[in-house]
Amino acid sequence: MAKSVSRTESRHRRHARVRKTVFGTPERPRLSVFRGLEHIYAQVIDDRAGTTLVSASSIDTELRAKMAGLNKSQQAALVGEAVAQRAKAKGIDKVVFDRSGYRYIGRVKSLADGARKAGLDF
Repeated sequence: MAKSVSRTESRHRRHARVRKTVFGTPERPRLSVFRGLEHIYAQVIDDRAGTTLVSASSIDTELRAKMAGLNKSQQAALVGEAVAQRAKAKGIDKVVFDRSGYRYIGRVKSLADGARKAGLDF
C-alpha cells in the first residue's frame, strides 16, 4: 500500500530540492516568499551571513491602511512593491527569487510582478 504524502510535506520537499541550487549572496540576495492562508510574507536574505536584510508582509503596519478593500492578489502585489522599495533603499537591485516550493501563479506571481514593477531585477 502506497504511503500518502500531505500537500505541505510535498511543498517542503520541493522547497528543499530548489534550495540546493538557489543561494543568496551579498551581491545577489535571495527573495523568499511565504504564503499563508490569510497573509503573505517576503524577505530578502543573505544566506552567506545568515541574515535578513529587508522584509515586508501583509501584516505590516505601514501597509495595512493601503490594503483595505483589496483582494489577496492585490495585497501580494503591494507587499512585492514594498519589499522592492526597501531593498532599493538599502542598495539592493538584483535578487534571486525563491518561491519556496509554491507554484508560480496567483499571489506568488503577483508579489513577483509587484517587486519587478518597483525596480527589483530577477
